[in-house]
Amino acid sequence: MTEHFPGHAAAEPEFEHEPEGWQEAAHEHEDSAEFAEAGEPADFVHDEEGDGAVPVASHGGTRVSKRVRKRRRSVAFLIVLIFFAVVVYFAVQTIKPMLGGFTVPDYPGPGITAVKVVVPEGATGRTVATELKTQDVVASEQAFLDALEAANGTGSLQPGTFNMKTQMKAADAVTILMEVSNDKVHYAAVAQNLRIKDTLAVLAKSTGIPLAEFTALSKQPGLFELPKQAKNLEGYLAPGEYKFPIELDAKGVLAEMVAATKKSLVDAGVTTPAEQYRVLTIASIIEFEGNEANYAKISGAIENRINNPNGETGGRLESDATVAYGLGVKTYNITAEEKADKSNLYNTFANRGLPVGPIGSPGSKAIEAAAHPVANPYYFWVTVNLKTGETLYAATFAQHQVNVAKYVAWCGANPGECK
Repeated sequence: MTEHFPGHAAAEPEFEHEPEGWQEAAHEHEDSAEFAEAGEPADFVHDEEGDGAVPVASHGGTRVSKRVRKRRRSVAFLIVLIFFAVVVYFAVQTIKPMLGGFTVPDYPGPGITAVKVVVPEGATGRTVATELKTQDVVASEQAFLDALEAANGTGSLQPGTFNMKTQMKAADAVTILMEVSNDKVHYAAVAQNLRIKDTLAVLAKSTGIPLAEFTALSKQPGLFELPKQAKNLEGYLAPGEYKFPIELDAKGVLAEMVAATKKSLVDAGVTTPAEQYRVLTIASIIEFEGNEANYAKISGAIENRINNPNGETGGRLESDATVAYGLGVKTYNITAEEKADKSNLYNTFANRGLPVGPIGSPGSKAIEAAAHPVANPYYFWVTVNLKTGETLYAATFAQHQVNVAKYVAWCGANPGECK
Protein backbone atom coordinates (compact mmCIF):
# COMPACT_ATOMS: atom_id res chain seq x y z
CA MET A 1 0.00 0.00 0.00
CA THR A 2 1.32 3.41 -0.97
CA GLU A 3 1.19 6.12 1.70
CA HIS A 4 0.30 9.71 0.93
CA PHE A 5 1.59 12.67 2.88
CA PRO A 6 0.20 16.16 2.85
CA GLY A 7 1.99 18.37 0.34
CA HIS A 8 3.43 15.47 -1.71
CA ALA A 9 1.97 14.03 -4.89
CA ALA A 10 1.51 10.29 -5.11
CA ALA A 11 4.06 8.48 -7.24
CA GLU A 12 2.88 7.68 -10.70
CA PRO A 13 2.56 3.94 -11.42
CA GLU A 14 4.98 2.45 -13.91
CA PHE A 15 3.94 -0.09 -16.52
CA GLU A 16 6.17 -2.54 -18.29
CA HIS A 17 3.58 -2.87 -20.93
CA GLU A 18 1.12 -0.31 -22.17
CA PRO A 19 -2.40 -1.10 -20.94
CA GLU A 20 -4.86 -2.45 -23.39
CA GLY A 21 -6.80 0.29 -25.23
CA TRP A 22 -4.27 3.06 -24.67
CA GLN A 23 -4.41 4.16 -28.30
CA GLU A 24 -8.16 4.81 -28.09
CA ALA A 25 -7.68 6.73 -24.86
CA ALA A 26 -4.95 8.81 -26.41
CA HIS A 27 -7.16 9.58 -29.37
CA GLU A 28 -9.95 10.65 -27.08
CA HIS A 29 -7.47 12.84 -25.17
CA GLU A 30 -6.48 14.58 -28.39
CA ASP A 31 -10.14 15.23 -29.12
CA SER A 32 -10.56 16.74 -25.71
CA ALA A 33 -7.53 18.98 -26.24
CA GLU A 34 -9.05 20.28 -29.44
CA PHE A 35 -12.29 20.83 -27.53
CA ALA A 36 -10.40 22.84 -24.93
CA GLU A 37 -8.59 24.94 -27.53
CA ALA A 38 -11.99 25.87 -28.93
CA GLY A 39 -12.79 27.54 -25.62
CA GLU A 40 -14.36 24.58 -23.82
CA PRO A 41 -11.86 23.21 -21.24
CA ALA A 42 -12.32 19.51 -20.48
CA ASP A 43 -11.77 17.32 -17.45
CA PHE A 44 -11.26 13.56 -17.48
CA VAL A 45 -13.03 10.89 -15.43
CA HIS A 46 -12.12 7.27 -15.21
CA ASP A 47 -14.19 4.96 -17.39
CA GLU A 48 -16.14 2.61 -15.16
CA GLU A 49 -15.32 -0.25 -17.51
CA GLY A 50 -11.61 0.50 -17.27
CA ASP A 51 -11.20 1.60 -20.86
CA GLY A 52 -9.27 4.77 -19.89
CA ALA A 53 -9.96 8.46 -19.29
CA VAL A 54 -13.10 9.98 -20.82
CA PRO A 55 -13.30 13.75 -21.38
CA VAL A 56 -16.21 15.66 -19.86
CA ALA A 57 -16.94 19.39 -19.91
CA SER A 58 -15.69 21.27 -16.85
CA HIS A 59 -18.39 23.25 -15.04
CA GLY A 60 -15.99 26.14 -14.31
CA GLY A 61 -14.93 26.27 -17.92
CA THR A 62 -18.53 26.45 -19.05
CA ARG A 63 -19.20 29.53 -16.91
CA VAL A 64 -16.18 31.39 -18.34
CA SER A 65 -17.28 30.54 -21.83
CA LYS A 66 -20.78 31.94 -21.31
CA ARG A 67 -19.40 35.22 -20.01
CA VAL A 68 -17.10 35.54 -22.99
CA ARG A 69 -19.89 34.83 -25.41
CA LYS A 70 -22.21 37.31 -23.65
CA ARG A 71 -19.54 39.99 -23.71
CA ARG A 72 -18.92 39.46 -27.38
CA ARG A 73 -22.65 39.65 -28.12
CA SER A 74 -22.94 42.92 -26.12
CA VAL A 75 -20.03 44.54 -27.95
CA ALA A 76 -21.48 43.46 -31.28
CA PHE A 77 -24.91 44.84 -30.33
CA LEU A 78 -23.40 48.16 -29.23
CA ILE A 79 -21.49 48.51 -32.49
CA VAL A 80 -24.66 47.85 -34.47
CA LEU A 81 -26.61 50.37 -32.35
CA ILE A 82 -24.02 53.10 -32.82
CA PHE A 83 -23.88 52.44 -36.51
CA PHE A 84 -27.67 52.62 -36.73
CA ALA A 85 -27.75 55.93 -34.78
CA VAL A 86 -25.12 57.47 -37.07
CA VAL A 87 -27.05 56.38 -40.13
CA VAL A 88 -30.31 57.83 -38.76
CA TYR A 89 -28.63 61.13 -37.81
CA PHE A 90 -27.13 61.70 -41.24
CA ALA A 91 -30.35 60.62 -42.88
CA VAL A 92 -32.33 63.16 -40.85
CA GLN A 93 -29.82 65.93 -41.61
CA THR A 94 -30.09 65.09 -45.30
CA ILE A 95 -33.88 65.16 -45.52
CA LYS A 96 -34.55 67.81 -42.83
CA PRO A 97 -34.59 70.74 -45.27
CA MET A 98 -37.17 68.90 -47.36
CA LEU A 99 -39.59 68.41 -44.47
CA GLY A 100 -41.71 71.34 -43.34
CA GLY A 101 -42.34 69.69 -39.94
CA PHE A 102 -38.77 70.44 -38.86
CA THR A 103 -39.08 74.20 -39.50
CA VAL A 104 -39.23 76.30 -36.33
CA PRO A 105 -42.32 78.56 -36.48
CA ASP A 106 -41.41 82.23 -36.87
CA TYR A 107 -43.39 85.32 -37.86
CA PRO A 108 -42.22 87.26 -40.93
CA GLY A 109 -42.62 90.56 -39.04
CA PRO A 110 -42.43 93.47 -38.65
CA GLY A 111 -45.22 93.18 -36.06
CA ILE A 112 -48.78 94.39 -35.48
CA THR A 113 -49.94 95.70 -32.08
CA ALA A 114 -47.68 97.51 -29.61
CA VAL A 115 -47.07 95.66 -26.32
CA LYS A 116 -44.80 96.15 -23.33
CA VAL A 117 -42.63 93.23 -22.29
CA VAL A 118 -41.17 93.19 -18.79
CA VAL A 119 -37.92 91.30 -18.30
CA PRO A 120 -37.46 90.79 -14.55
CA GLU A 121 -34.11 90.66 -12.84
CA GLY A 122 -32.53 87.22 -13.10
CA ALA A 123 -34.53 86.26 -16.19
CA THR A 124 -33.10 83.60 -18.48
CA GLY A 125 -33.42 83.18 -22.22
CA ARG A 126 -35.98 80.44 -21.63
CA THR A 127 -38.18 82.53 -19.31
CA VAL A 128 -38.05 85.50 -21.68
CA ALA A 129 -38.93 83.21 -24.59
CA THR A 130 -41.96 81.96 -22.66
CA GLU A 131 -43.12 85.51 -21.91
CA LEU A 132 -42.71 86.57 -25.55
CA LYS A 133 -44.66 83.55 -26.75
CA THR A 134 -47.41 84.19 -24.17
CA GLN A 135 -47.84 87.74 -25.43
CA ASP A 136 -47.67 86.53 -29.06
CA VAL A 137 -44.58 88.60 -29.74
CA VAL A 138 -42.87 85.57 -31.29
CA ALA A 139 -44.37 82.55 -33.02
CA SER A 140 -42.40 80.05 -30.93
CA GLU A 141 -40.02 79.96 -28.03
CA GLN A 142 -37.45 78.04 -30.08
CA ALA A 143 -37.37 80.70 -32.78
CA PHE A 144 -36.45 83.29 -30.15
CA LEU A 145 -33.86 81.05 -28.49
CA ASP A 146 -32.24 80.29 -31.85
CA ALA A 147 -32.11 83.99 -32.72
CA LEU A 148 -30.73 84.84 -29.28
CA GLU A 149 -27.98 82.26 -29.63
CA ALA A 150 -27.14 83.49 -33.12
CA ALA A 151 -26.72 87.00 -31.70
CA ASN A 152 -24.52 85.71 -28.86
CA GLY A 153 -26.96 87.26 -26.43
CA THR A 154 -27.81 84.29 -24.23
CA GLY A 155 -25.99 85.73 -21.22
CA SER A 156 -26.59 89.40 -21.99
CA LEU A 157 -30.28 89.85 -21.14
CA GLN A 158 -30.87 92.70 -18.73
CA PRO A 159 -34.08 93.50 -16.85
CA GLY A 160 -36.37 96.29 -17.90
CA THR A 161 -39.54 97.17 -19.77
CA PHE A 162 -39.32 96.94 -23.56
CA ASN A 163 -41.62 98.35 -26.24
CA MET A 164 -42.33 95.57 -28.71
CA LYS A 165 -45.08 94.39 -31.07
CA THR A 166 -47.12 91.27 -31.48
CA GLN A 167 -46.07 88.83 -34.20
CA MET A 168 -42.53 90.07 -34.64
CA LYS A 169 -39.75 88.19 -36.34
CA ALA A 170 -37.74 86.52 -33.57
CA ALA A 171 -34.49 88.12 -34.70
CA ASP A 172 -36.11 91.58 -34.50
CA ALA A 173 -37.29 90.88 -30.94
CA VAL A 174 -33.74 89.91 -29.99
CA THR A 175 -32.41 93.11 -31.56
CA ILE A 176 -34.65 95.25 -29.35
CA LEU A 177 -33.56 93.41 -26.22
CA MET A 178 -29.90 93.55 -27.17
CA GLU A 179 -29.93 97.27 -27.97
CA VAL A 180 -30.72 98.02 -24.36
CA SER A 181 -28.76 95.18 -22.81
CA ASN A 182 -25.60 96.42 -24.48
CA ASP A 183 -25.79 99.61 -22.40
CA LYS A 184 -23.90 99.45 -19.12
CA VAL A 185 -26.49 100.26 -16.48
CA HIS A 186 -27.50 99.43 -12.92
CA TYR A 187 -31.09 98.22 -12.75
CA ALA A 188 -33.10 99.06 -9.63
CA ALA A 189 -36.77 98.25 -8.98
CA VAL A 190 -38.15 100.45 -6.20
CA ALA A 191 -41.63 99.53 -4.96
CA GLN A 192 -44.27 102.13 -4.12
CA ASN A 193 -44.28 103.70 -0.67
CA LEU A 194 -41.17 102.00 0.65
CA ARG A 195 -39.78 103.76 3.67
CA ILE A 196 -36.53 105.56 2.98
CA LYS A 197 -34.42 102.98 4.83
CA ASP A 198 -35.78 100.21 2.60
CA THR A 199 -35.38 102.29 -0.56
CA LEU A 200 -31.74 103.05 0.18
CA ALA A 201 -31.08 99.34 0.79
CA VAL A 202 -32.49 98.54 -2.67
CA LEU A 203 -30.30 101.19 -4.26
CA ALA A 204 -27.14 99.96 -2.53
CA LYS A 205 -27.79 96.37 -3.57
CA SER A 206 -28.64 97.31 -7.17
CA THR A 207 -25.73 99.68 -7.79
CA GLY A 208 -22.99 98.26 -5.58
CA ILE A 209 -22.52 101.70 -4.02
CA PRO A 210 -22.07 101.48 -0.23
CA LEU A 211 -25.26 102.00 1.77
CA ALA A 212 -23.43 104.46 4.01
CA GLU A 213 -23.00 106.86 1.07
CA PHE A 214 -26.71 106.85 0.29
CA THR A 215 -27.63 107.21 3.97
CA ALA A 216 -25.35 110.20 4.52
CA LEU A 217 -26.65 112.01 1.45
CA SER A 218 -30.29 111.29 2.30
CA LYS A 219 -29.88 113.30 5.50
CA GLN A 220 -28.90 116.41 3.54
CA PRO A 221 -32.11 117.48 1.74
CA GLY A 222 -30.61 120.91 1.06
CA LEU A 223 -28.28 119.30 -1.50
CA PHE A 224 -31.38 118.47 -3.53
CA GLU A 225 -33.14 121.83 -3.10
CA LEU A 226 -35.96 120.54 -0.91
CA PRO A 227 -38.11 122.74 1.36
CA LYS A 228 -36.98 123.57 4.89
CA GLN A 229 -39.62 121.28 6.42
CA ALA A 230 -37.89 118.24 4.96
CA LYS A 231 -35.55 116.59 7.43
CA ASN A 232 -34.39 113.98 4.90
CA LEU A 233 -35.38 112.62 1.49
CA GLU A 234 -38.36 110.64 2.78
CA GLY A 235 -41.21 110.97 0.27
CA TYR A 236 -38.99 112.30 -2.53
CA LEU A 237 -37.43 109.08 -3.80
CA ALA A 238 -39.89 108.21 -6.56
CA PRO A 239 -40.72 104.51 -6.93
CA GLY A 240 -40.29 102.78 -10.28
CA GLU A 241 -37.84 100.88 -12.45
CA TYR A 242 -34.52 102.61 -13.00
CA LYS A 243 -31.55 101.96 -15.27
CA PHE A 244 -28.83 104.11 -13.78
CA PRO A 245 -25.71 104.68 -15.92
CA ILE A 246 -22.93 102.62 -14.41
CA GLU A 247 -20.72 105.68 -13.88
CA LEU A 248 -23.40 107.51 -11.84
CA ASP A 249 -22.46 108.10 -8.19
CA ALA A 250 -24.76 107.97 -5.13
CA LYS A 251 -25.69 111.63 -5.33
CA GLY A 252 -26.51 111.30 -9.01
CA VAL A 253 -28.77 108.31 -8.33
CA LEU A 254 -30.69 110.13 -5.59
CA ALA A 255 -30.93 113.31 -7.66
CA GLU A 256 -32.55 111.39 -10.51
CA MET A 257 -35.18 109.96 -8.17
CA VAL A 258 -35.91 113.31 -6.52
CA ALA A 259 -36.29 114.87 -9.97
CA ALA A 260 -38.86 112.21 -10.89
CA THR A 261 -40.93 113.05 -7.80
CA LYS A 262 -40.78 116.79 -8.48
CA LYS A 263 -41.94 116.14 -12.04
CA SER A 264 -44.96 114.16 -10.79
CA LEU A 265 -45.85 117.04 -8.46
CA VAL A 266 -45.58 119.63 -11.22
CA ASP A 267 -47.60 117.39 -13.57
CA ALA A 268 -50.30 117.30 -10.88
CA GLY A 269 -50.28 121.11 -10.78
CA VAL A 270 -48.38 121.46 -7.49
CA THR A 271 -45.49 123.88 -7.93
CA THR A 272 -44.58 125.62 -4.67
CA PRO A 273 -42.14 123.72 -2.39
CA ALA A 274 -44.31 124.02 0.72
CA GLU A 275 -47.43 122.72 -1.02
CA GLN A 276 -45.40 119.95 -2.64
CA TYR A 277 -44.31 118.82 0.81
CA ARG A 278 -47.91 118.82 2.06
CA VAL A 279 -49.19 116.87 -0.95
CA LEU A 280 -46.38 114.32 -0.65
CA THR A 281 -47.26 113.77 3.00
CA ILE A 282 -50.93 113.09 2.17
CA ALA A 283 -50.01 110.94 -0.83
CA SER A 284 -47.76 108.74 1.30
CA ILE A 285 -50.60 108.18 3.79
CA ILE A 286 -53.06 107.41 1.00
CA GLU A 287 -50.89 104.62 -0.33
CA PHE A 288 -50.67 102.98 3.09
CA GLU A 289 -54.37 103.42 3.82
CA GLY A 290 -55.92 102.13 0.61
CA ASN A 291 -55.45 100.93 -2.96
CA GLU A 292 -55.46 102.84 -6.23
CA ALA A 293 -59.25 102.64 -6.62
CA ASN A 294 -59.70 104.41 -3.26
CA TYR A 295 -56.95 107.03 -3.44
CA ALA A 296 -59.08 110.01 -4.41
CA LYS A 297 -61.94 109.19 -2.02
CA ILE A 298 -59.59 108.69 0.95
CA SER A 299 -57.89 111.96 0.00
CA GLY A 300 -61.26 113.70 0.27
CA ALA A 301 -61.92 112.16 3.68
CA ILE A 302 -58.49 113.30 4.91
CA GLU A 303 -59.25 116.88 3.85
CA ASN A 304 -62.59 116.69 5.71
CA ARG A 305 -60.80 115.71 8.89
CA ILE A 306 -57.92 118.17 8.92
CA ASN A 307 -60.06 121.10 7.76
CA ASN A 308 -62.83 120.65 10.34
CA PRO A 309 -61.42 120.92 13.88
CA ASN A 310 -64.95 121.07 15.32
CA GLY A 311 -66.06 117.86 13.66
CA GLU A 312 -66.50 114.47 15.28
CA THR A 313 -62.81 113.70 14.82
CA GLY A 314 -61.64 117.03 16.27
CA GLY A 315 -59.31 117.75 13.37
CA ARG A 316 -57.34 114.55 14.00
CA LEU A 317 -56.36 112.29 11.12
CA GLU A 318 -56.19 109.15 13.32
CA SER A 319 -54.12 107.00 10.96
CA ASP A 320 -52.57 103.79 12.25
CA ALA A 321 -50.02 103.95 9.44
CA THR A 322 -48.57 107.25 10.65
CA VAL A 323 -48.28 106.04 14.25
CA ALA A 324 -46.50 102.86 13.12
CA TYR A 325 -44.05 104.93 11.07
CA GLY A 326 -43.19 107.10 14.07
CA LEU A 327 -42.64 103.96 16.15
CA GLY A 328 -40.40 102.48 13.48
CA VAL A 329 -42.56 99.36 13.13
CA LYS A 330 -44.80 97.86 10.46
CA THR A 331 -48.14 96.78 11.89
CA TYR A 332 -51.89 97.34 11.69
CA ASN A 333 -52.29 96.88 15.44
CA ILE A 334 -51.65 100.02 17.47
CA THR A 335 -52.25 99.92 21.23
CA ALA A 336 -54.23 102.52 23.17
CA GLU A 337 -51.05 103.64 24.94
CA GLU A 338 -49.28 104.17 21.61
CA LYS A 339 -52.21 106.19 20.31
CA ALA A 340 -52.08 108.43 23.36
CA ASP A 341 -48.35 109.21 23.04
CA LYS A 342 -48.04 112.84 21.91
CA SER A 343 -44.25 112.65 21.80
CA ASN A 344 -44.55 110.64 18.60
CA LEU A 345 -44.73 113.47 16.06
CA TYR A 346 -46.25 111.06 13.55
CA ASN A 347 -49.04 110.14 15.97
CA THR A 348 -52.17 111.51 14.30
CA PHE A 349 -54.41 110.24 17.11
CA ALA A 350 -52.82 112.46 19.76
CA ASN A 351 -51.83 115.36 17.47
CA ARG A 352 -54.10 117.31 15.14
CA GLY A 353 -53.49 117.72 11.43
CA LEU A 354 -50.94 115.98 9.26
CA PRO A 355 -47.82 114.29 10.63
CA VAL A 356 -44.53 116.16 10.40
CA GLY A 357 -43.67 114.63 7.03
CA PRO A 358 -44.18 111.82 4.52
CA ILE A 359 -44.16 108.23 5.74
CA GLY A 360 -42.93 106.72 2.44
CA SER A 361 -42.35 107.50 -1.23
CA PRO A 362 -45.69 107.64 -3.07
CA GLY A 363 -46.21 107.00 -6.77
CA SER A 364 -47.58 109.47 -9.29
CA LYS A 365 -51.22 108.27 -8.98
CA ALA A 366 -51.25 108.82 -5.23
CA ILE A 367 -49.72 112.26 -5.77
CA GLU A 368 -52.45 113.09 -8.29
CA ALA A 369 -55.16 111.98 -5.84
CA ALA A 370 -53.63 113.98 -2.99
CA ALA A 371 -53.47 117.06 -5.19
CA HIS A 372 -57.05 116.60 -6.41
CA PRO A 373 -59.16 114.97 -3.68
CA VAL A 374 -62.72 113.89 -4.46
CA ALA A 375 -65.26 115.81 -2.39
CA ASN A 376 -67.40 113.53 -0.20
CA PRO A 377 -69.15 113.55 3.22
CA TYR A 378 -66.91 110.92 4.78
CA TYR A 379 -64.69 111.21 7.80
CA PHE A 380 -63.96 107.55 8.35
CA TRP A 381 -62.72 104.69 6.22
CA VAL A 382 -61.50 101.17 6.87
CA THR A 383 -60.17 98.47 4.55
CA VAL A 384 -62.26 95.41 5.43
CA ASN A 385 -60.44 92.98 3.12
CA LEU A 386 -56.67 93.29 3.02
CA LYS A 387 -56.41 90.93 0.03
CA THR A 388 -58.83 92.72 -2.30
CA GLY A 389 -58.44 96.21 -0.84
CA GLU A 390 -62.20 96.58 -0.31
CA THR A 391 -62.70 99.79 1.68
CA LEU A 392 -65.84 101.03 3.43
CA TYR A 393 -66.60 104.67 4.29
CA ALA A 394 -68.69 106.36 6.95
CA ALA A 395 -69.79 109.89 7.79
CA THR A 396 -70.21 109.16 11.52
CA PHE A 397 -68.27 107.25 14.12
CA ALA A 398 -71.27 104.96 14.82
CA GLN A 399 -71.38 103.91 11.16
CA HIS A 400 -67.64 103.47 11.21
CA GLN A 401 -67.87 101.04 14.15
CA VAL A 402 -70.15 98.81 12.10
CA ASN A 403 -67.53 98.76 9.34
CA VAL A 404 -64.73 98.09 11.80
CA ALA A 405 -66.63 95.04 13.05
CA LYS A 406 -66.54 93.69 9.49
CA TYR A 407 -62.79 94.19 9.41
CA VAL A 408 -62.40 92.37 12.71
CA ALA A 409 -64.54 89.49 11.40
CA TRP A 410 -62.39 89.27 8.25
CA CYS A 411 -59.24 89.14 10.35
CA GLY A 412 -60.74 86.31 12.41
CA ALA A 413 -61.50 84.37 9.25
CA ASN A 414 -58.01 84.98 7.85
CA PRO A 415 -55.48 84.21 10.60
CA GLY A 416 -52.13 85.93 10.26
CA GLU A 417 -53.27 88.54 7.72
CA CYS A 418 -53.90 91.40 10.14
CA LYS A 419 -50.54 91.66 11.85
